[in-house]
Amino acid sequence: MDIVSLLLEAANLMLTGMVGVFVFLSILILAVKNLARFAGPELTCDTSDRAPSKPSTGVPSDHIAAISAAIAQHRTKK
Repeated sequence: MDIVSLLLEAANLMLTGMVGVFVFLSILILAVKNLARFAGPELTCDTSDRAPSKPSTGVPSDHIAAISAAIAQHRTKK
């Protein structure tokens, strides 16, 4: 086989692969869109129905003290 026939075969194989991937992805996109339409309308998040959440106060001082003691104990073992 000469180089021209090899290049033509490679181009044909590349084009076939690219078309196959394009068709597969197109079918996948259509399937996802149809499933989304089948699932129903989009749910909106209405924050007025929820109870207000308490703001975070941070890490309790007991936890900080326990972590500091554990680190100090670990460092003294070495």
